[in-house]
This record gives sequence, structure tokens and C-alpha cells, in this order.
Amino acid sequence: MKFWNHKFLNYFCTVKMYLEIIMIKDKVITIVMPAYNAVQTLRKTYDEIPFDIVDHVILVDDASADSTSDLAHSIGIRHIVRHDRNKGYGGNQKTCYDKALELDSDIVVMLHPDYQYTPLLISSICHMMANELYPVVIASRILGKGALQGGMPLYKYIANRFLTFYQNVLMGQKLSEYHTGYRAFTKDVLQSVNYHINSDDFVFDNQMLAQIFFKGYSVGEVSCPTKYFKEASSINFRRSIKYGLGVLCVSFAYRLQKMKIYKFKIFS
Repeated sequence: MKFWNHKFLNYFCTVKMYLEIIMIKDKVITIVMPAYNAVQTLRKTYDEIPFDIVDHVILVDDASADSTSDLAHSIGIRHIVRHDRNKGYGGNQKTCYDKALELDSDIVVMLHPDYQYTPLLISSICHMMANELYPVVIASRILGKGALQGGMPLYKYIANRFLTFYQNVLMGQKLSEYHTGYRAFTKDVLQSVNYHINSDDFVFDNQMLAQIFFKGYSVGEVSCPTKYFKEASSINFRRSIKYGLGVLCVSFAYRLQKMKIYKFKIFS
């Protein structure tokens, strides 16, 4: 009897997994990769993408000085957009999302090609969204205890915790962090949030999350291992200060708009 119970359980789990794969394959899943001088890490990142569920990969080369676009073409990325001039991190993302919507994507996952975030989480993220648990999912480096062990500089960790606390208070949320670059959106979110009005710099990410919360969307989180190494992209201390000040301004603007004291364009 135990043998048949065990056999039935295995059969049930297999059928359940098959149905989940069928369900997620009904969604058009697109990976967007905002790239700048990513030739050393692009192939490693690309090779770990779960192509059993992914339909499209888009790489936007923000006027790299290396051969990022050539490598992208050689490894088989079909959708490559190269900017004639550097438009910045936020400007790169705008092109990424425009192209993803042009391909009628249902789920869009932003994956940095610098291998700082593991592509192995894509399946879990997309299943959460395909099951309509969350319209937005971010991969948090702070959930768990691996941020500092993974090489995150101490000053960035402290700033991350302070800014996250500040934003949670002003925006009435409970995220573990707002500053990860690993995030995914449904088509509905991208079509309803005016991301084109946001900054072309790094604060774009923060503005977009603020817009998402302002629209009433919920955001799910998954724990993501942290990897800091020489080839991984990272902003310097000066630009980190500029980003931090921008984050403070975004949160304050969100609170003022919620209190109907002042109106800001990013929440229009």
C-alpha cells in the first residue's frame, strides 16, 4: 500500500509540474538586459537563462566601448539594440521596456548582464507572476544574511538599510530593499506606469517602484545571493551619494502627493 501511495504521489507531482510548465508557457516571457561594457560577463549570464520558459532576450547596448554587441550577436541574442550615444542606466531601461512591449511580452524580467544577479531565479520569479500572485517581483539581496558575505561594501549595506527604512516609512510599505537591479513586471504594469518621464540615471529604478506603489500594485520579493567582483558593474561613491539624495527626494515627493499637498509629474 505504501508503495502505491508513493507511486501516486510521484505521479501527482509530475503532472502538477507539467501543468505549471504549460501554464507559464502560455505567457510570453522576455528577458531584458541593459548592457554597458559587459563583454566579460555576458556569455556566463546568458548561458544560465532558463530557455525552456523564456521566449525572447533583448540586449540594449548603451554605446559600449567594448564588443558587447558583437558578442551578443555571436551567442544568439536575436533582439539587439545599440544606442549611438550613452543614454544612462535609466535611458537604457526605457529602450528595454519599449522593445519588450513591442514584442507583446506578458512578463518582462530585467537581468543585468554583469552576472551579479543569478539567472537561476528567473523560473521562480516568473512562476509567481504567471500564477498572478504578484504583478511585480524583485530579487532582494537583503533577505537572508548573504549581502555582506557576498561582497557588498559596508557603506553600501548601511546606506541600503537606512534608505529602505526611510522609504518604507514614507511610502507605507515593507520591502526588504528598494535598490536591487533584478526585477520583473507584467505587461499591465509597464503599460500603466509612465516610466518615460523618469530620470535617465540610476534613480530611475527607485522612481519606477514609487510609481508602481502609487498605482496600488503589490510587489513580491525573493531572496537573491549577492555577488560582488571586479567585472561586476557598480556605481562609485560620488554617484552613490547622488543616487541616495535622489531616493530621499522620490520618497518625500511620494508622501507629499499622497497627502495631496503637491503634484509631481512622475505620479501623473
